[in-house]
Amino acid sequence: MSTQQLPVVVIGAGPTGLAAAAHLVERGIEPLVLEAGPAAAFAVREWSHVRLFSTWGEVVDPAAEKLLAPTGWTRPDADTYPSGGDWADLYLQPLADVLGDRVRVGVTVTGVSRAGRDRIVDADREQRPFVVHLTDADGREERVFARAVIDASGTWATPSPAGGSGLPALGERAAADRITYRVPDLKDPAVRARYAGRRTAVIGSGASAFTALAYLADLAKSADGTGTKGVWVLRRGISGSTFGGGEADQLPARGALGLAAKAAVDEGHAGAVTGFRTEAIERADDGRLILVGEDGRRLDPVDEVIVLTGFRPDLSFLDELRLGLDERLQAPIALAPLIDPNQHSCGTVYPHGHRELSHPETGVYLVGMKSYGRAPTFLAMTGYEQVRSIAAAIAGDLESADRVELTLPETGVCGGAGLFDAPDAQEADGDGCCAPTPRLVRLGAPATVGAAAEQAPAGGCCGS
Repeated sequence: MSTQQLPVVVIGAGPTGLAAAAHLVERGIEPLVLEAGPAAAFAVREWSHVRLFSTWGEVVDPAAEKLLAPTGWTRPDADTYPSGGDWADLYLQPLADVLGDRVRVGVTVTGVSRAGRDRIVDADREQRPFVVHLTDADGREERVFARAVIDASGTWATPSPAGGSGLPALGERAAADRITYRVPDLKDPAVRARYAGRRTAVIGSGASAFTALAYLADLAKSADGTGTKGVWVLRRGISGSTFGGGEADQLPARGALGLAAKAAVDEGHAGAVTGFRTEAIERADDGRLILVGEDGRRLDPVDEVIVLTGFRPDLSFLDELRLGLDERLQAPIALAPLIDPNQHSCGTVYPHGHRELSHPETGVYLVGMKSYGRAPTFLAMTGYEQVRSIAAAIAGDLESADRVELTLPETGVCGGAGLFDAPDAQEADGDGCCAPTPRLVRLGAPATVGAAAEQAPAGGCCGS
């Protein structure tokens, strides 16, 4: 069998992986989707209680919709906001069902290489098919061969730690019984009881942290949540951009999410600790946790810690491949400058496709959240356009592959170099970006959350 007759292996049956399969099918190329979880969209199901800040119209891939249409499937109202559970049940699972045997679940990819060639060997390398090693749920090993490999495995399984250095804080692992790295589902009675009436530290500054703060504030205002208190731990200072773009955000629900977090602080349901980089997590005599900063500050004990400091890619099973990754973000070298939060934070990304996502190892692509490495603010529509371009390139249609057109909504928040993680309240001046200098916000001052925040869903996810 020639390499061209082999399938394209897609790692991960999440939104981007399933969209990749749909685009390959549309091109007449057989995909083989390998999902480690017991069902398609397993990672999405783990945050099923969180509402996306993108609408249905922005999280359904066009090729997938065409594939689903003959089954009688119709997209939900394009202007409404799905939860993670809605997205999985009403779109992603039906898409996996249509793909049928092309999707295998319960199989973990343990390694990818060129058949008969480790990463050192040059001879005849590009003519060799890829070999993908798998382990199923029973521990049985096997291998499959592929003409190309699209890694859409995401970053959900590898959250970043609380430690400000990028390493787990001293004592972080030992305190695992009181730490979570996910937005808790406070509708679950057992989870709700864990946080009700307790003091909880939320470490992080993105949409997930906003969501957690808003959830804790709602709990504090409920009959069974009296005494619930959040402590928002930020590595940088507070400015107008801290809470997102608000009404200037072109995704209204995303802007509303930041406003809800601001309301949680302004109404006294959460306090803010700024310029704090966690160095250690110690256990108090009563079992509660004490966060210790690099500057020696020790915060009052908390009952729980929610760490929402982002995610990072697992590259271990790709070690025999020749990848070209940026040394900071662990994203493809050509893509990294477009998404580097050290340079800008506008939330806008130039259109990109197969060329920006290629590697020295021809035929390998990291897509979806994984393509962003450690960078934040990934949107589902970005992944869909990525895999459309890549499927066209694999099919040999370079004209279509190079015709990348994608306009992403802006966050309404901008800044120049050094904005990201800056400890000072006086952040960068927004030079050359899309908004004026951020306005300083006084914590504790009365604030009115706009109608957009009240009407839009108070939840968010970047839709990987």
